[in-house]
Amino acid sequence: MPEYRVLLIEQNRIMMERLSSVVRNTKNFQLVSRAMDAREALGQGGVFVPNLILLDIDAQESMQLVREFVRAFPQAGILALSSQWNAQAASTIVKAGAKGYLIKPFTSEELIAAINTFGNSGMGMISEVMTFFSPKGKSGKTTLIANLGMALAQKSGQNVAIIDADLQFGDMAVFFNLDPQSTIVEATRDIKFLSPISLNSYFMPIAEHVRVLCGTKRPEFAEDVSPKAFTDMISMARSLFRYILVDVPSAFNPISVAAAEASERVYLVSMISGGYEGKHMRQALEIFKAWPDYETKVKTIFTRVEPCDIQKQQQLETLIEYPVCSILPNEYLLVSEAANNGRMAVDIKPESPLARSIDLLAAQICGRPHKVG
Repeated sequence: MPEYRVLLIEQNRIMMERLSSVVRNTKNFQLVSRAMDAREALGQGGVFVPNLILLDIDAQESMQLVREFVRAFPQAGILALSSQWNAQAASTIVKAGAKGYLIKPFTSEELIAAINTFGNSGMGMISEVMTFFSPKGKSGKTTLIANLGMALAQKSGQNVAIIDADLQFGDMAVFFNLDPQSTIVEATRDIKFLSPISLNSYFMPIAEHVRVLCGTKRPEFAEDVSPKAFTDMISMARSLFRYILVDVPSAFNPISVAAAEASERVYLVSMISGGYEGKHMRQALEIFKAWPDYETKVKTIFTRVEPCDIQKQQQLETLIEYPVCSILPNEYLLVSEAANNGRMAVDIKPESPLARSIDLLAAQICGRPHKVG
């Protein structure tokens, strides 16, 4: 870990002493200067050649000076300090050039975690949330989400989160063979007291750049997750992950509606199995037509499609009278083999038709222009 020369700016004297002690007692961190006035630090801090600036933004003037600190200290990373999480403030400081957002007071472990999380690319400013809904169960949705998450991370090299919001019967933990200590229940329960750094610890790593927030351990715990806390959690997760994939149940409920409304895209996923898929998909599409932008926001995917070719895709589009975003072939044996070996189909056989179809969908997502909020 490199050496960090820290300039600490904190308007409260008691908090200043507390944070100073933390910095001084953190290995590889040296407190080279501190100030209670941000503008004073802006003018005089350069002589200490800091490469890390901890800037209190609870004072409105300090928040407005972030851009000036970025220009004055181009060699330094800036972490904004605040007494509580504020999504709008976080967006503002990141757009101004700050690396990340840290809740005070913090510990040595949290300071190091912030450096490790935000040090290379900074806190996410552009994030896309995608909700995956099935008009009916047994759609292959979990397999799709798991493999797509891997493909997005491999293709973009950026952080991807999978959130299991199928609160009663979610199976991401089983799919990835995980025994989580914290789940979506704890994350939403604690969200008022969390920062991006502490929220990140609720997500379990499953591969490089891929983390998953598991669903409830027991179906009755679903009642403990409120739509408001769930939405707040997604908002904070945006600062950590470039792509967030949310798995919701087949039924429309307050959580699935909240997930859909918080998303840039909603994917309706249906498995070809008995001939009623077109009817179910059309019924689901009717529900979303109330959205003025549903034609750009709502996408359709069919799984276990045979033959999996352009003609079949066109037939499905005619059947549902709506564009089909992607079709996936029936490769049940490959999926089973990968799962039994604790791996994803896109890893175990990257040249398989299933892996190629998922890779194509990932390429479409990565290549899509994004709005900066």
